[in-house]
Amino acid sequence: MASSTVTDDSLLDEIRLAIKKICADFPGTYWQELDRNRAYPTDFVNALTASGWLAALIPEEYGGSGLTMEAATVILEEIHANGCNAAACHAQMYTMGTVMRHGSDAQKQKYLPEIAAGRLRLQAFGVTEPSSGTDTLALKTTAKKTDQGWRINGQKIWTSRAEYSDLMLLLARTTPRDQVQKRTDGLSVFLLEMKDLIGNGITIRPIRTMINHATTEVFFDDVEIPHEALVGEQGQGFSYILSGMNAERILIAAECIGDAKWFLDTATKYANDRSIFGGPIGQNQGIQFPLAKAYAHMMAAELMVQKAARLYDNKSAHGIEANTAKMLAADASWEAGEACLQTHGGFGFAEEYDVERKFRETRLYQVAPISTNLILSFLAEKGLGLPRSYGK
Repeated sequence: MASSTVTDDSLLDEIRLAIKKICADFPGTYWQELDRNRAYPTDFVNALTASGWLAALIPEEYGGSGLTMEAATVILEEIHANGCNAAACHAQMYTMGTVMRHGSDAQKQKYLPEIAAGRLRLQAFGVTEPSSGTDTLALKTTAKKTDQGWRINGQKIWTSRAEYSDLMLLLARTTPRDQVQKRTDGLSVFLLEMKDLIGNGITIRPIRTMINHATTEVFFDDVEIPHEALVGEQGQGFSYILSGMNAERILIAAECIGDAKWFLDTATKYANDRSIFGGPIGQNQGIQFPLAKAYAHMMAAELMVQKAARLYDNKSAHGIEANTAKMLAADASWEAGEACLQTHGGFGFAEEYDVERKFRETRLYQVAPISTNLILSFLAEKGLGLPRSYGK
């Protein structure tokens, strides 16, 4: 695979072609079968892993490709634009930043080459809890220091891919909230080796949802981990996770752009081929206008995703841009999905057309990994300087 520290158009084109070629081996029938059986896309993930795409953000010195965030967005966008779904493996990209930026040299040497080679999977991201939701600072999972390491107790929810991950990035409270000066202090990040802990303190329970997302709740009951599982400094985990969350926003925004492109392409083909009342339905403004408007909104959102990715690569302030990109892209994909379904009429609800599956999948991003309403509150405060409306 090509490697570069500067993203140019020729590299992006190369990435698009390579991803399109992989996706061609996984048509709609593959995803339909998985959807019916609530099965994990193992073959698809293995194909991406074998080609090195899931190691895109890992530096070359650790066996990765050392690509930019902008290149990573193109990988995920193209997966979704070709009718596939990266949700089974995208976490490996956005969790990398926490390990690479804040992990010890020993952690990087131990884990990154194994992840890059596909021998270890880092897909689980344990942050959200049932009682706190998006209020991360109110989480109750604790990690108490012992002579042997750390003892973890608590519960996480919406921890996707926990059943298919060898490692988990976990956020837990190491200092009680009433004993810290700043509300953002006292949380720490840990990198857990899950294999020997499942059934030995860790219990995973799948959650069946409206989409095939392999999400779970995870229970920690006196889970013992070594001292060296701590990532970075004790008590500084919230800032580490925020950086990872910004990467998550940008990458998922790219997936939404891919979804929007799939919807628009699928709808356009159908509108050109479907003839009613003596001509293609695509000649009717009632079909054209919703698709054209969704197309314009998609292009605008795509520019915001590109800007956020470049700011991230340049290590510039990017929280506002990352959240804006995620919100606009999620809105664009949902608008395109609505227009696509309406264009197909009753056929849009038929499994064989894939529209209903993609429609359900893209709806998730109005809610996850952060709801549109909370993004609006964030932008009101950080972008406009309005009073904080949450977390008082």
